[in-house]
Amino acid sequence: MILTKRYKAYIDSLSYRELLAHWRDISASDPWFQGQTGEYWKKRMSELKAIDPDGALRDSESIGFRQQKK
Repeated sequence: MILTKRYKAYIDSLSYRELLAHWRDISASDPWFQGQTGEYWKKRMSELKAIDPDGALRDSESIGFRQQKK
C-alpha cells in the first residue's frame, strides 16, 4: 500500500502497544503491512521500541508474549 500523509498520520498516532497489537492480530497479508505503509509501520515500531525498550517489553507481555529465559 502506498504511504499517504493520512496513513502516516494514523500510524504516528498509535502507541507502540497499539502498533504491536495490530501487528500480531492482523494477517501479514493485510494491506497495512504491505508496501510503503508496511515498511513505515515497521520503522515506527522500531523507533518507539528504541525510545523505551522496557516499556516495549511490558507492552509485549501485556498482550500475551513472554520472553523466554535462556
